[in-house]
Amino acid sequence: MWTDDPHLPASARALIADEGNQVLVSAASAWEIATKHRLGKLPEAGEAIPRFNELVAADGFLHLPVNYLHSLRAGAYAIDHRDPFDRVLAAKSELESASLVTRDPAFSAFGTRVVW
Repeated sequence: MWTDDPHLPASARALIADEGNQVLVSAASAWEIATKHRLGKLPEAGEAIPRFNELVAADGFLHLPVNYLHSLRAGAYAIDHRDPFDRVLAAKSELESASLVTRDPAFSAFGTRVVW
């Protein structure tokens, strides 16, 4: 959203912008963004990374740390999916009863509620 990605649909933008919705930003997302940027897979995130906390706060979003319950659930999924970021995000979505904003079809295997 902060890079104004044209792939983010208007419906997702509207949900994020709706002040009636609480937007949770996962620590796992920060980790994944920084990792992908370092690997050259997300060059447009370079300006957002050092300002991550500032951007979250400015938009009125809330940080959602990874806790031991998220970690235990992520490790317990019986599906064959190796991406630790996806596993943690699916677990957080499930345990926090929150929809996940993503277009990644891998989350259907977890039964994650997605918006995109």
